[in-house]
Amino acid sequence: MNLAWMSLGALLVTVVLSCATRLNAGLISIAFAWIIGVYFGGIPARQIVASFPSELFFTLAGVALLFSQATENGTLERVAAKAVAACRGRAGLVPILFFFLGAALASCGPGPIAAAGLLAPVAMSTALRLNIPPFLMALMVGNGSNAGALSPLAPTGLVAAGVMDKISLGGHMAESWGYNLFAHSLVGFAGYFAFGGLAQLRRTDRMETGAGVTLERAHFITIGVIGALVAAIVLFKVHIGLAAFAAVVAISVCNVADEEAAIRKMPWSVIVMVCGVSILVALLEKTSGIDLFANLISSVSTPGTVVPVVAAIVGLISAYSSTSGVVLPAFLPLAQKLGGDALNLAFTINVASALVDVSPLSTIGALCVAGLPQGQDSKRLFNQLLAWGLSMTLAGALICWVLFR
Repeated sequence: MNLAWMSLGALLVTVVLSCATRLNAGLISIAFAWIIGVYFGGIPARQIVASFPSELFFTLAGVALLFSQATENGTLERVAAKAVAACRGRAGLVPILFFFLGAALASCGPGPIAAAGLLAPVAMSTALRLNIPPFLMALMVGNGSNAGALSPLAPTGLVAAGVMDKISLGGHMAESWGYNLFAHSLVGFAGYFAFGGLAQLRRTDRMETGAGVTLERAHFITIGVIGALVAAIVLFKVHIGLAAFAAVVAISVCNVADEEAAIRKMPWSVIVMVCGVSILVALLEKTSGIDLFANLISSVSTPGTVVPVVAAIVGLISAYSSTSGVVLPAFLPLAQKLGGDALNLAFTINVASALVDVSPLSTIGALCVAGLPQGQDSKRLFNQLLAWGLSMTLAGALICWVLFR
């Protein structure tokens, strides 16, 4: 069998298994890359190993460990509680606050999953205390957290940046972040006003929320170190991953976070998934499987329709699979091969794959459902978020067609 078809088939099987089972797509990808590359393609094993994305690994691991420390010592939780207290119980403002808080937290480095994981339990319990519909709150938490997904400091943004650099489309992550922030703001606030936000803003009853939370020495030090890291990246263009490890050391030396506990809480499965799929995608490039995939998509689209077609395809796959671990490494390399404007197609893939992630089949939506206190109707919220997530496949195609045609 042609190696291009074999490697492409391996990628498609990996995507299906990642959607239908709990198997880690990175582990599957490494196994496929070894078997197909070495035993069918005659590629030396050391070349397969050499395709491991070491720079991406350092970046993801450094940033993840830093914000694992900030989570472990309670800094992120207390910052979130202080922000909620600023609303002084004004029900209509609370979901809006959580949107912007999620976007800010995700953009600063933890990424959308960490931001949603931190905010969702607080947000969903606050929604019930203030009589805010859980679906309305979940939309704002999910879309807000995901709005920061493509930040140059966030894990998903780092994955996208690494692939775009590799295909000679680097230097545009600020634009990707801006487009993604705009798209999620558009759908998030459309959902907010469509599903009861205006009525919440008109309410006059208030309740104090999150009052009495204080920041202590450990939290101020952690905030200061993270702020210094962001400033160094923005002003001096330091390497994000290596600088993040230096920040980790600074926090550890100050003895304000349990380093061992932070390492245990790192999202190792996500890091393995991203790096493993990257190895399989590297094999596709060696065997011309990427060109074959591009030709298949081009056969069902034209230069005028390639943007919405690609947006719909990546949105549908991302609704059931991992955006950073599967969709971006697999689809971004196609941007230069589909016949349209390569940069606009890259933006399309970035934005369309992220817009569907409030689905409960994705981690962010699932965190919102899991954040409901026990005894609440989680099945109803699951169905509402599922309908929303799948509708974003079409909404994403339309938004990307308008922005990037």
